[in-house]
Amino acid sequence: MAITDDLRKTFSNPTPLYFAAGTADLALQQAKKVPALVEQLRAEAPARIEAVRNTDPKAVQERATVRVRETQENLQNKVGELFGSLDTDLKKLGENAQDLALRGVGIAAEYAVKARETYEKVAEHGEQAVRTWRGDAAEGIEDIAVAVEPPAAEPKPAPRPEPVEPVEVEDDTPAAVKKPAAKKAPARKNTAKKTTPPAK
Repeated sequence: MAITDDLRKTFSNPTPLYFAAGTADLALQQAKKVPALVEQLRAEAPARIEAVRNTDPKAVQERATVRVRETQENLQNKVGELFGSLDTDLKKLGENAQDLALRGVGIAAEYAVKARETYEKVAEHGEQAVRTWRGDAAEGIEDIAVAVEPPAAEPKPAPRPEPVEPVEVEDDTPAAVKKPAAKKAPARKNTAKKTTPPAK
């Protein structure tokens, strides 16, 4: 079952398809730049061709000969120095071989991480390109806007005015006619009893 689950995950993962779409989109963007480069080369080509025509072949050959001689002399000097220091370098090389191997492994791991990051960036670019091709980009922006907008402030209920107790006013009516002031009844709490279902 583990193999089946792995295959399902592999085939349901759209990242490789997004990577392919991103690569195609980036290639298309680069291809759009080619006509401008061609025009630039066309503009510069006559001047370069004229410069090549005006150069003297003998002067070019002399320069090349001088450079070859300098390179040979430098190479012979470097080889001589290399063989002279080879004896001492072999001892150091044996001591540092493990260090070099560990550095190589570290560099390889670093490149693997960078490759993975680049792969993910291109896949994200491809996902955006696919959304744009489908016309879903506007919907995605709306979804983001809805997610980012603060929720609308709900209207708060108006505060209830507290009942005002009547003010006693002195008047000339006899005490027997006066009614006592109404007293507030204490607020009752609504307590619901929990009923447990019968055990089965």
